[in-house]
Amino acid sequence: MNKRTLNKILFSALFLFGIGNAMADDDYLKPFILASKGTGTVAEKTEQAKAALTAAGFTVVGNYSPYTDASILVVTNDELKKNAADSEHGGFGAIQRVSITKIKDEVQVSYTNPVYMSHVYRMKSDLLGVVAGLATALGRVEEFGAKSMTAKQARKYHYMVGMEYFDEPDVLAEYASYEEAVQAVDAKLSSNNNGVTKVYRVDVPGKEESVFGVGLKGATEAEKYMDDRFIMSEIDFHELKSTAHLPYEVLVSGNKVYAMYARFRIAINFPDLSMMGKNSFMNIMKTPDAIRTVLKKTVQK
Repeated sequence: MNKRTLNKILFSALFLFGIGNAMADDDYLKPFILASKGTGTVAEKTEQAKAALTAAGFTVVGNYSPYTDASILVVTNDELKKNAADSEHGGFGAIQRVSITKIKDEVQVSYTNPVYMSHVYRMKSDLLGVVAGLATALGRVEEFGAKSMTAKQARKYHYMVGMEYFDEPDVLAEYASYEEAVQAVDAKLSSNNNGVTKVYRVDVPGKEESVFGVGLKGATEAEKYMDDRFIMSEIDFHELKSTAHLPYEVLVSGNKVYAMYARFRIAINFPDLSMMGKNSFMNIMKTPDAIRTVLKKTVQK
């Protein structure tokens, strides 16, 4: 084999390897998308994001500020609601979250990755229209959120052996009917009992299903493990902030009230969080039970 032929073969191999890598990279997903970062205030960026999202066809259904210099917009549209209607417990994926977070002199605008969410919530559609809409409205710089997964891995995800999957939600309460359940849960969350506040409600069309966003605030040291600010102070420690992890959800489906177990709900957005050490699950070990307890106490009959 002459040198020229060998070089052609090597070039072809490298070319194909590069395409293969590019295709593989495209198949890997991360939980969040950075839209932009720069100077400004959280209030200014929040209003700009609201206007841009509305112009792009989204409806802003909630606004939540879990702590200083952080604002979260919750949005939905027809594509999200249709996908929710077509998917089992799809109400969990009926919304997307947009965060505006100030770190020192920089404001980061980020949002949940619709494709990633569609797979971890085992939905029918991968929401490519929503992806395009958010990118048009807010921008798209890069995906982030540590460990990446393929769509297949995301659909079967759980943190480790013995921990819950998406299709194993916690039943918080049971009522006689959907109508009774959704009215009771709405009233209980709106009354702001136990440090659990209503952030939004979205009804899934053509289906007895409604999703509520809930803010969690512990008033005492003993209640800190259910507190959004405390939890995020332990786990959201990277340069790019995952503020759009919040708020948590409560789902009324039929006559039952569900929530994802925190061991799943936290892990899907922080999949490489270590079990032990600094900024680890060990530091919030009491959180899953604390969240479950306060949600059950709030929505039960």
